[in-house]
Amino acid sequence: MKRIYLFLLSLFCGLTIIAQIRGNEIRVMVSPDRTDWTYRLNEKCTFTVRVIKARNLLSDVRIDYELGPEMYPTEAKKNVLLKDGTLKLQGVMKTSGFFRCKVKAHVGGRTYEGMATAAYAPEQLRPVAELPADFRDYWANTLKQARNTPLEPVMTLLPERCTMTDNVYQVSFRTKEWGGRFYGILSIPKKEGKYPALLRVPGAGVRPYMGDTYTAPGKVITLEVGIHGIPVTMEQSVYDALASGALNNYWAFCRDNKDSFYYNRVIVGVLRAVDFICSLPQYNGQALGVTGSSQGGALSVIAAALDSRVTFLAAVHPALCDHEASLQKRACGWPHYFYYGGASDVKELETVRYYDTANFARLLTVPAWFSWGYNDDVCPPTSMYAAYNVVSSPKELHPYLETGHYWYQEQWDEWLEWLRKRLLAL
Repeated sequence: MKRIYLFLLSLFCGLTIIAQIRGNEIRVMVSPDRTDWTYRLNEKCTFTVRVIKARNLLSDVRIDYELGPEMYPTEAKKNVLLKDGTLKLQGVMKTSGFFRCKVKAHVGGRTYEGMATAAYAPEQLRPVAELPADFRDYWANTLKQARNTPLEPVMTLLPERCTMTDNVYQVSFRTKEWGGRFYGILSIPKKEGKYPALLRVPGAGVRPYMGDTYTAPGKVITLEVGIHGIPVTMEQSVYDALASGALNNYWAFCRDNKDSFYYNRVIVGVLRAVDFICSLPQYNGQALGVTGSSQGGALSVIAAALDSRVTFLAAVHPALCDHEASLQKRACGWPHYFYYGGASDVKELETVRYYDTANFARLLTVPAWFSWGYNDDVCPPTSMYAAYNVVSSPKELHPYLETGHYWYQEQWDEWLEWLRKRLLAL
């Protein structure tokens, strides 16, 4: 027993040491000359580039840099020497959008990156995406047809995940005829009563899910769903194999047919998740929120746009925004369908219009909370602002300027607090 204890102790200590690795000693700092990173059209922006080691300027560093609208730089130079560790770069935009300065510093055989992105009249951005004339009817008919298929839900208690306040289940339900099943993790308060509900929709990828027993323990029903029609409690190796195999690049499957496109089944499944929540006897029928980030941010907007039972949404750096923008050399949202090769097929162009977050954003009627960063190169702020600016329902935006496609702790806390207030307001 003593040997086992010592082995476990050494293993724990090793893991602790690994978990404490944090950041880099050398950092590339890129700073605009306005603290809010926001400029008027035709106003010059000056970026100060600094390479820092142990909080001091590092001299004689060589850098590469790019300047210009995000995703479409107009100036690029390599092997520029920073004699005193600093460099000033300038740029300007005549039209609304975001102007980015990306820098790579080469030190000791390693490459370190930094960037900053200046906003130019972002409130003026509008989607390039064309709204199909039958957009509303298409989705109304698609969902009506799907709802002819009974949910046939299955709930399996997961005792090891239950808490003092909540029972936790793996659940599944049918989505549409020949559409398979959706799987998720459901948390229901143990105490008898009627409760508000929160639907959590996922970012891109293939993974297991743990469910949500932390937003409001014992006070809220939560359902966290996967989108791929597979159980969400398997070993990680199963999801890794699918991500690199059968589901690799799933977001592009059948992109030339709006009825067969991968996201058709996904969107229908998310709306059937709303059906499932509303079927629960513990649901109070009053407050139902939906939230997620990236792909999940897009699905949050979509769910709230298509189902009037959703009473609010919170979306962080939403994806799938303004696909067609790249055809006009303007930053488009993930997955950047036409960025690399243009619209090779008119059917692809027609299809993705039915799956553009900006087009769903036009339909929102409920309160919406948004947050993103200006340095996001996965979901560029140009694309997200284009969608946000056409939202006509009550909305609020909380930008965290320096963030990319990730969260700051303050951002996470603010997001959770807003959700809690909405869920527990009644």
